[in-house]
Amino acid sequence: MNLIYIATACYGSDPSQLPSSNLFAAAGDGIWDNGASCGRQYLVRCISASQPGTCVQGQTIQIRIIDSVGSAPSLPSSNGTTMVLSTTAFQTIANASVVAFINIEFQQ
Repeated sequence: MNLIYIATACYGSDPSQLPSSNLFAAAGDGIWDNGASCGRQYLVRCISASQPGTCVQGQTIQIRIIDSVGSAPSLPSSNGTTMVLSTTAFQTIANASVVAFINIEFQQ
């Protein structure tokens, strides 16, 4: 699979920042911590969504923060977003064909 790579707020244009699993995220203001969240890893799971059947039950993933929501190329359209997950991360814990926004539980 060919990925389009865009520089991030955490690591600039270093493509080695991307985990081989493609499980990464951009941090929202609440966890960005003036960039101190760069490289932090979180356990994340989908807990609810506006449509039933969206969450993949029992699925928890580990993601790495590589960007800020404020600089991510595809900004969320919802204020107060905690994380913008990579496509791979999102599709691992949620049915992307049902809904684009989910509520998550996360732990560092």
